[in-house]
Amino acid sequence: MKGYVQVYTGDGKGKTTAALGLSLRAAGAGLRVYIAQFIKMGDYSEIKALQRFSDLITIEQFGLGRFIKGKPSPEDIEAAQKGLESVRAVLMAERHSVVVLEEANVAAMCGLFSVEDILKLVAIKPKTVELVITGRGAAPELIEKADLVTEMKCVKHYYDQGVQARIGIEK
Repeated sequence: MKGYVQVYTGDGKGKTTAALGLSLRAAGAGLRVYIAQFIKMGDYSEIKALQRFSDLITIEQFGLGRFIKGKPSPEDIEAAQKGLESVRAVLMAERHSVVVLEEANVAAMCGLFSVEDILKLVAIKPKTVELVITGRGAAPELIEKADLVTEMKCVKHYYDQGVQARIGIEK
């Protein structure tokens, strides 16, 4: 099976949800999935759910779980770089059919690593691996290299009425 590069971006809700849905579908077909989360840290509902599929889905967090405003700390950069190295090793090992870089676009926008770092992973992606990159603000160079790009557009959101993230729905 040929693998493609998919990008889920935009300001609307659903980028991570789409990547996780694809991951569940792949696991349902017996494919191995690796998910690298570059911003999140902690016990999110999706991590609890995905533990049920730990024989096929591996998820690792390389964020420090804080909002990055301005220049990221050396610790934030170090964590993200560790994630890039892990993804590189996973791609080179060719044991996973689907590799997800969750919030990699945001990590690049925040300066945790460069867009060029993401493009290097795209370049070394084995032909049979599906590479999925999520996060708002996908760089034009990444959009150009991708085989599939979906932009989530927010038309209306209940956050605008003050609704906070709900467990099981947004977190």
